Amino acid sequence: MADDEVTSEQLAAMAAENEECTEQVNYKAPAKKSVQEIQELDKDDESLRKYKETLLGRNDFEIDPCAPMVTLTQMSLLCEGAPHPLVLDLTGDLDAFKSQAFVLKEGVEYKIKISFKVNREIVSGLKYVQQTCRKGVKIDKSEYMVGSYCARADEYDFLTTTEEAPTGCFARGNYVIKSKFTDDDKHDHLSWEWNLNIKKDWTE
Repeated sequence: MADDEVTSEQLAAMAAENEECTEQVNYKAPAKKSVQEIQELDKDDESLRKYKETLLGRNDFEIDPCAPMVTLTQMSLLCEGAPHPLVLDLTGDLDAFKSQAFVLKEGVEYKIKISFKVNREIVSGLKYVQQTCRKGVKIDKSEYMVGSYCARADEYDFLTTTEEAPTGCFARGNYVIKSKFTDDDKHDHLSWEWNLNIKKDWTE
């Protein structure tokens, strides 16, 4: 059966099934403190100072006060057997993603990797949220708790849990995914839209 023959009833059933599997993220944000405030606490305790340095880093790089708190650089789909890298450059033209698509073979397992930098202070409760739509109908919403991170010169990488591409003639076709990287304060660090095309084989 062709992709165009998927009915609204079938899409609604998919959405209902995914809604039942959605796990709520129960997380209470900690009180906010700057890196400097944390470093000043118990500063005479040498062992605690070294421990905090391990957690927070030495902060010996130059911080640009005008830089955004968080910069997202890349999103990748990690999948064994993929014939070529599945990578989106999040520093470029985000609108261009709407005219291209990742192709996944049905039934394969994959993970999403988000690469990002924290440029200033500590960011609490970073979260990756994605909403999946098909033919204009929302069929799934996933939230991944990324965690809290301090500023450093190097990038961080976050990996989602393993996902499995859907299978069957009804599941094949194009999915529009709306992604957002946010935090405890509901800052929208970046939002982007991309396409995932499920096919019977990689080269179909």
